[in-house]
Amino acid sequence: MTSPAVPAAPTPTTAAELRERLAEPLPLDEVNLADLDNFTDPAKPWRMFHTLRHEDPVHWTPEEAPNSGFWAVTRHSDIATVDRDPETFTSTKFVNLEEVDDDQIKKRASILELDGVRHRALRRLLQRQFGASVINSYADFLRGLTATTLDAALSKGTFDFVKEVSADFPINVLARLLDVPPEDNQQLIDWGNRIIGNTDPDYADVLLHSEESEKYRDLPFRSPASLEVFAYGRELARQRRGAGGTDLVSRLVNEAPRDGVPLSAQDFDNYFLLLVVAGNETTRHTITHSMLALLQHPEQLARLQQDPSLIPTAVEEFLRWASPVYHFRRTATRDVELGGKEIREGDKVVMWFASGNRDEEVFGNPYDFDVTRRDNDHVTFGKGGPHLCLGNLLARTEIRIMFEELIPRLAAIRLAGDIPRVRSNFVNGIKKLPVEVTLA
Repeated sequence: MTSPAVPAAPTPTTAAELRERLAEPLPLDEVNLADLDNFTDPAKPWRMFHTLRHEDPVHWTPEEAPNSGFWAVTRHSDIATVDRDPETFTSTKFVNLEEVDDDQIKKRASILELDGVRHRALRRLLQRQFGASVINSYADFLRGLTATTLDAALSKGTFDFVKEVSADFPINVLARLLDVPPEDNQQLIDWGNRIIGNTDPDYADVLLHSEESEKYRDLPFRSPASLEVFAYGRELARQRRGAGGTDLVSRLVNEAPRDGVPLSAQDFDNYFLLLVVAGNETTRHTITHSMLALLQHPEQLARLQQDPSLIPTAVEEFLRWASPVYHFRRTATRDVELGGKEIREGDKVVMWFASGNRDEEVFGNPYDFDVTRRDNDHVTFGKGGPHLCLGNLLARTEIRIMFEELIPRLAAIRLAGDIPRVRSNFVNGIKKLPVEVTLA
């Protein structure tokens, strides 16, 4: 596979360098959230969001055909308005920027692309498995798994933090939830990379905007890797159907949705694929961004080393700072005013969660990484709407335990190479984080 057309900008290694980059003014006419190459730069997305929040917080962004453009919603309060009103801003026309027709919707819709009764029914199939009582029961398992991951990684001295820690840990958790063997972990990671990284030449089998992607228009993310995930999930479903297991697959194939509409084979395919992708990608990127932030802000790492009781509070700052998903889209169901702009029925309305997480109206000194920050009303998991991330408690628990186990082991840690980023305006991802550690 080829490299991205535009090479990644160097990642600032200190807080001072990061601030200097972020402080560079960016004229409104240079802001383009549809240009994926802007997102290989570690600072430019935040500069674009800053300009939009201050100059045009509900901003019309043109796109290349066949897409028609979208409204970029960048302020925290407007994001909350959109997220909490599914009747006006629906998910049923899809939640990514790609525009799909009715036939594609019928074939590709997952729980993310449903609203109302059906969404609630499918959500409830697994809701208990992501509730506090079940997640808390995993604490010992998660801590043991974290120790195993860190023992293997830290013993190397110099290693890629993404491969050895950030990706390894959450995929092992997912394997446990799905009840699949650990030897399948790398395959699960590869599937997630190929599907979510569908705009990055280093990951995608077929790039989203290429002519070849038309062959796969009816597959999630237009990715042929989806077919492999479907086949894997179907075999698990065949084995688990009627067997009385408690894993996520068993619950999907053996429990009936409360709305009385059975889960179709297509429903299962799309639900299973979402679990494979969402169960790894966001937690992985949050852990990576958090470690990078601690490297860039060593005084914050020192505070956590001196007072580990701050880590649960720090987790919320990790989530705000990382913003692992840049955006989710809705579609207006009627003409409506938002942020002083007239939105028309059928317009794409895109909530830029990452921008909301730097909104000065909500966060004091939003460009400060502060592990003691209180009242951290971030929108990383959404803003209280019906699509609030189902796995948010699991993600929080994984991140907390990871850093509770990791931080006491570190005497020192430093960057040991370049930090390439995923070419995407959907996932805020880091491909590699080379580090060198000295153990405590």
